[in-house]
Amino acid sequence: MAIVPALDLRPVSNDIEIPHVPANVEAEQALLGALLYDNAAFERIGDNLQGRHFYEPFHQRLFEAVETHIRKGQLAEPILIAEQFARDPGFEELGGVRYLADLVDRAPPAANAPDYARAVYDLALRRDLIRIGGEISALAAAGDPELDAKEQIEQAEQQLYALAETGGVSQGFVSFTEALHRAVTMAAEAHSRDGGLAGLSTGLMDLDSKIGGLHPSDLVIIASRPSMGKSSLAANIGFDAARNYAWEPQPDGSKKTVRGGVVAFFSLEMSADQLALRMLAEVSGVSGDRLRKGEIDASEFGRVRDAALEIQDAPFYIDDTGGITLAKLAARARRLKRTVGLDLLIVDYLQLVTIGGTNRQDNRVQEVSAITQGLKALAKELSIPVLALAQLSRQVENREDKKPQLADLRESGSIEQDADMVMFIYRESYYLSRLEPREGSEEHFKWQEQMDQVKGLAEIIIGKQRHGPIGTVKLSFNEDITKFGNLARDGRYDPR
Repeated sequence: MAIVPALDLRPVSNDIEIPHVPANVEAEQALLGALLYDNAAFERIGDNLQGRHFYEPFHQRLFEAVETHIRKGQLAEPILIAEQFARDPGFEELGGVRYLADLVDRAPPAANAPDYARAVYDLALRRDLIRIGGEISALAAAGDPELDAKEQIEQAEQQLYALAETGGVSQGFVSFTEALHRAVTMAAEAHSRDGGLAGLSTGLMDLDSKIGGLHPSDLVIIASRPSMGKSSLAANIGFDAARNYAWEPQPDGSKKTVRGGVVAFFSLEMSADQLALRMLAEVSGVSGDRLRKGEIDASEFGRVRDAALEIQDAPFYIDDTGGITLAKLAARARRLKRTVGLDLLIVDYLQLVTIGGTNRQDNRVQEVSAITQGLKALAKELSIPVLALAQLSRQVENREDKKPQLADLRESGSIEQDADMVMFIYRESYYLSRLEPREGSEEHFKWQEQMDQVKGLAEIIIGKQRHGPIGTVKLSFNEDITKFGNLARDGRYDPR
């Protein structure tokens, strides 16, 4: 029995002559034959190859059927697979069960399956490159009234990034089987981690237990009034992830993060040096204010030096470009993800990001809405959590109860709608310290008692959580080194 000859892969074009579409049907046949002959070969081909990467349409459906059978723990062989394609015109056109039998008869050794899989995958990427190149060229030549040249470049970069990361420009619909497999994989990874976290740890145990860590593709908002410590909290979370970063190599040569992560911090308000100084203060335990003023002794300088040596290799990347546009922010994040890796993106803070371009919105609410939608889209595209800080409006100060609410967010509608989680920082000591009575009076003694009770405490109020409950988490806060920490609990720390 002979294998069906390879298809003619040279499309006809009236405008330009394309040599031929990069494809190798024989390689596809060899790979499918090896998988049908020895299902164990499927485990050797890696996870990047998917049905859409095959050129022959029936081969796409056949690979997906083989994959489904194997993932379910069922045997994938010609007779069982043929039942699934009983009414498939493409299957009958190629020869039906006889075609599958021919694939198995001519199957190469299973050890060669990874080589054929790489060839099929590489050719699929080349076909997409040709298509993207044609679309970019056609769009640039024809122009688009809704997109200026810079926006076209951003769109092209987004398509190329998606192709490099996922092997496809747009996946479109995802079958429930595939989505279910991803969900089970995520649950299994959470179960295998210490503490059962499904997402990236914040380094704050009580907060992690409430939210389950920071989840990929989520937009998380941390909001507060000025001087409450939102930049400090974001820096604490990001730096804890970077310090604990660990990875393991994958069969395709890539790195899989198993703990912590690579962090990108867009600091639009503070300079990179100021942010690094905060990190030094946190790790060394030396007051940041005294560090800036140089009021430290030799032993403290030694602690600072040791801290610098300890943290200098942490994968914590800072971009302190002021007034950065959303397009530039996304482009730099994609580039970092592609070249180094990226597990967490932090933006300090939301209202300092701009839209840019000629189509800038006059309405600030609409502009912030476009920014939050863009950050949410970027989180999904890069499959990482995006942590964005936001300012609260002054109406908080006019209330007797200063605890923030969702309605206190500036341009609150869009932020509240697009965010997967909204957290507020509240420190009662901040407001109480501004109400100090005359020293020596009876009121001052009462005030001092209240200050002693709330000093060093902070509350994280979870006002919205798409995947879990809302509520309040209490943390410690050290003003000298601007560090949030875990509160002592019975049994949490070894008394020794």
